[in-house]
Amino acid sequence: MFTGIIKDVGTVTGVTKRNGGLRLKVHYGNSSEFSTLSIDESVSISGACQTVVAVGEGWFEVDTVEETLSKTTLGSFRNGSRVNLERAVRPLDRLGGHFVLGHVDCASAVYDIRELGSSRELWVALPESFTAFIVSAGSITIDGISLTVAKLDAQLFAVAIIPYTVAHTTLHSLQPGSRVNLEFDILGKYVARQLAVPSSSAIPSSRIDDLWLRENGF
Repeated sequence: MFTGIIKDVGTVTGVTKRNGGLRLKVHYGNSSEFSTLSIDESVSISGACQTVVAVGEGWFEVDTVEETLSKTTLGSFRNGSRVNLERAVRPLDRLGGHFVLGHVDCASAVYDIRELGSSRELWVALPESFTAFIVSAGSITIDGISLTVAKLDAQLFAVAIIPYTVAHTTLHSLQPGSRVNLEFDILGKYVARQLAVPSSSAIPSSRIDDLWLRENGF
C-alpha cells in the first residue's frame, strides 16, 4: 500500500520486451529513500504497483505484465522517461496522502492546464465507467500522486496543484493530451459496490441475539 506522497523522480534507463511483458530498469535520484530497496519489495512507478526483481547501485528493475500494460501508461515508457516513485508504506509511517493501492484503474488524457497564480489547475478527462467513484473534495491518484478533486462535471475533473508538487513530481512535464494513470479512491469503490449489490444478495443478518446467547451458555 502507498499514500501518494512522491519520494523521488526516477528515470527509465532500460526497456526490454519479455514474453508479452516488459522488463523496466529505473534509476532513482539521490534520495536515500530507495538506497535500501530490495528484491520482492513493492514500489509505485507513476502510480502502478510493481515488484522489484533486481537491484543495483542507484537502480532497480521490475517486470511489467500484460494486465498492467493494458491499463496504464507503462507500455509507453522509453529510455529517458521520467517517473514518480514511492516505496510501500510501513506500519509506523505518517499517512500524508490517502490509501493508495497502486492498482491503476485506467489511463486517461489531460484536457487542460490552467495557471492560477499561486497554483496550477489540471483538468483530466473522466471515463464514464468511473464516474461513480469520484466526488468533489475527494481523493484521487494521478500518476501515483495523491491529489484532491477540486472541480467535477460529467466528463472532466480538476485538481489544484501547489508549486512544490509541480516541482517535485513529473506533473511539470504534462501538457494537454498527455496520458496519465488514474486510481480512484478505494473507499469510494467499496461504497459504490455495496450500493450496486441487490438487497437479495446481501449477507444474511446475524442470528446472534439475546436468546441465542442464553441458549448457548453466555
